[in-house]
Amino acid sequence: MIHATAIVAPDARIGENVEIGPYVVVEGDVEIGDGSKLDSHAIVKSGSRIGKDVSVGNYVVIGGLPQDLGFDPATPTYAIIGDGTELREGATVNRATQREGATVIGENCYLMAQSHVGHDCILGERVVLANVAMVGGFVQIGRFSFIGGGAGIHQHNRIGEGVMIGGNAAITLDIAPFTIVADRNELYGLNLVGLRRRKVPRDSIQALKNCYKDVLVESSNVKERASEMLQGEYSDIEEARHFLEFFQSGKRGFAKATRS
Repeated sequence: MIHATAIVAPDARIGENVEIGPYVVVEGDVEIGDGSKLDSHAIVKSGSRIGKDVSVGNYVVIGGLPQDLGFDPATPTYAIIGDGTELREGATVNRATQREGATVIGENCYLMAQSHVGHDCILGERVVLANVAMVGGFVQIGRFSFIGGGAGIHQHNRIGEGVMIGGNAAITLDIAPFTIVADRNELYGLNLVGLRRRKVPRDSIQALKNCYKDVLVESSNVKERASEMLQGEYSDIEEARHFLEFFQSGKRGFAKATRS
C-alpha cells in the first residue's frame, strides 16, 4: 500500500504488507521488511535497513548523514532498525561514519518524539528513549535501558544493560549495568524496580547489591576491584558477572556513587 503522493525509488526493496503514507520519501538502496508502516512525511534515506513490523512516525528521518564535519557522503554506511521497533514523530537516526559500518537500533525499541540517535551507535533490544533524548556518536546502550526525556549522552559513552537514566541528565561517563543515574553522572543505586519486573532472582539481586557497594561506593579503583571480584563467587552469578565485566573495558571512566 503506497500512497500516490509518496516517492519511492525503483530499486528500494519493499517487503509484503508494507504501508507507505502520503508524502513519504524512500531513497534508493533501502530495505523495508514485511508489515512495516511509514506514516506521512517520513524520510528513509539511502543505506537504511528497516526490519519487520517497524512503525515509522510522521517526520521521522532514518539514515540521515552523520553530523560529522569530516564525513564523506560517498562512504557506504548504514542505519539498521530492528524488528518491532517504533519511532515516534520527528525521531532521527543517523547512518554510520565508518566504511561498511552501521548505526544499529535493536529489536522492539521505542524512540519517542524528537529523540536522536547519532552515528555509529548500537542500541540493544527494548531500549526506550523518551522525548528529546539525545544520544551522541559511537554510544552503546545495553538492552532494557531507559533514557529519560531531554537527557544527553556524550559520544563514545557506554550505558550498561537495564540502566535507568533520569530526565535532563547529562551523561559523560560510562554507566554500570542495572543502575539508576540522574543529573550529571550521579548514581542513585540499583534499578531494583527494573530487575524485579524482569523477574531476576532474589539471590542475584543481593549479589548485585554487594557488587555495587564494593565497586562503586567503597573502592578507589573500580577496575581493579571488579577484576578481583570476578575471580570469586560472583563469577557464577550471571547478572553479577555481567556487572563486573562491564568495568574491564571503556575509555571515558565510570560514574561512581556519590552517597551510600
